[in-house]
Amino acid sequence: MQACLSSLLQALALPEFGLSTVFVVATLSATLLPLGSEPAVFGLVRLNPALFWPAVLAATAGNTLGGMISWWMGRAAHHVVDRYRHSGTHLRALAWLERLGPKACVLSFLPLVGDPLCAVAGWLHLPPGPCAAYMALGKFARYVVMTAGLLWVWPA
Repeated sequence: MQACLSSLLQALALPEFGLSTVFVVATLSATLLPLGSEPAVFGLVRLNPALFWPAVLAATAGNTLGGMISWWMGRAAHHVVDRYRHSGTHLRALAWLERLGPKACVLSFLPLVGDPLCAVAGWLHLPPGPCAAYMALGKFARYVVMTAGLLWVWPA
């Protein structure tokens, strides 16, 4: 099993497959699917340290695209969200998000709340350009910090 996993990771880490794999995994993990892209980024960088910045940029781009997919899903989800419109938690979160506007999307990197935050930003019809820019900023910072931190903890 270990040899099979190792050969799979080596194949996916090839430059012609590795970055596209990171992009796809990062895109899917930023939607409401329960995936994590950090292992793919870390695995690629661990096997190919020279791909640190390309991997971080591919993951950031994919994760931002996934966040914008969630944004569009939120924009179309009025009928679902309207059922919960009057709960206290919903009203507080809504007021906070409306006050911050697109800047709140910088928190889209957070586990558990980041992806729904993108969807709510779309539901509120916050402008997509600034939302995407703030999402990219937060996600880029997360990938740099997490990947560098993991490389520091587990050096090659």
